[in-house]
Amino acid sequence: MPGFLLHLGATVQCAHPPGQAQPLSVEKDVLVMMQPVVTIKSQYAIAGCALTGTPNPPCATALWTKPSTKVSVKLAPVLLVDSIATCAPTGTPLAVMKTQQKVIAM
Repeated sequence: MPGFLLHLGATVQCAHPPGQAQPLSVEKDVLVMMQPVVTIKSQYAIAGCALTGTPNPPCATALWTKPSTKVSVKLAPVLLVDSIATCAPTGTPLAVMKTQQKVIAM
């Protein structure tokens, strides 16, 4: 299904607000809204997850498992607003709250 591309300026959160997720790498060769796009190669770092403690450690990182099926940058599929990611160590998903709304891919 088509969806908007994720870029460096997208707002992405873990399932435990106010946990904010940011990509650790971007593809600087391709820009959307003057910001680099993000591909499946990028791990996300999470800061501010509401979970605390030993039985429920906070979300720390996330990996994407469902990128675009049609658009790639340097052989790495781009991430879309409906891409799927899983946080570690909780196993919960990331949610894309806001991204650019000009470029769509499949």
